[in-house]
Amino acid sequence: MEEANQSVVSEFIFHGLCNSRELQTLLLLPFSTLYLMTVMGNLFVVFLIITHSHLHSPMYFLLANLSFVDFCLSSVTTPKLTTDFLKVNKTISFGGCMSQILCVHFFGGGEMVLLVSMAYDRYVAICKPLHYSSIMDRQRCIWLVFISWIIGFVHAISQLVMILELPFCGPTIVDSFFCDIPLVIKLACIDTHTLGILINADSGVLATTCFILLLISYTYILVIVRLHSKDGASKALSTCTSHIIVVVLFFGPCIFIYLWPLNITWVDKFLAMFYTVITPLLNPAIYTLRNKEIKNAIKRLISQHMNSRDKF
Repeated sequence: MEEANQSVVSEFIFHGLCNSRELQTLLLLPFSTLYLMTVMGNLFVVFLIITHSHLHSPMYFLLANLSFVDFCLSSVTTPKLTTDFLKVNKTISFGGCMSQILCVHFFGGGEMVLLVSMAYDRYVAICKPLHYSSIMDRQRCIWLVFISWIIGFVHAISQLVMILELPFCGPTIVDSFFCDIPLVIKLACIDTHTLGILINADSGVLATTCFILLLISYTYILVIVRLHSKDGASKALSTCTSHIIVVVLFFGPCIFIYLWPLNITWVDKFLAMFYTVITPLLNPAIYTLRNKEIKNAIKRLISQHMNSRDKF
């Protein structure tokens, strides 16, 4: 009985994004560029917020943490996806696969909660501006970030525990470019229908709870401000637009993957690629292009660099 519970699979094989070797070769440069831009963009936002004192506010503290999480989330899957374009056999060890599952759900779950914290920050800033500094003090900001990491970790561990006990004895081909739980559990040697429902419910509860809280937060902001000024809704929408765009981009694919699965292979691959590769790239672009203070900080940084060059 003990032997039956042990996995005999030492590695898994990714099917990848496509079958064509020619297309995979063509995709190598674009995806390498996307990952480089993601790393540079997110780390640049973190660097900018740390080095500019006028950006040392709760909103930018949370934004810096979001950029770091996006960098981590992208780094879990994209480097492996990129290098696999050069390989015929896209293998990953059993331990590596479990590590991917843990990290994707850790950073993904943490980002969901962090987005809720950012919505709470905007609610306090817009609806209770006179109490903003006392409510969103340094200690509370640290706690909000800490809670997001803790919830992300608990969520990831709960997912991993359910899958580690499964016996894997073949087949070993994962029809994706990373170890996504719904696809990995299909390879187990037992019926995993009930377990699949539990795993999706675990992710679904977290995603649904965070999404509902976000909807309530931003709806409440718009309603409250509209009651106090005629053009208040447009001003509030302008302030929160970047947050709302990020929420839609992140939660949209997650909802279709875990809450409303379409079970269409190419659609599932596209959605998985979108929230692990594309969204971490778009987040820093959305915030920097729509935020005057960050754009001004970039201009100051460029100006300082030009002045230092002129001295030499």
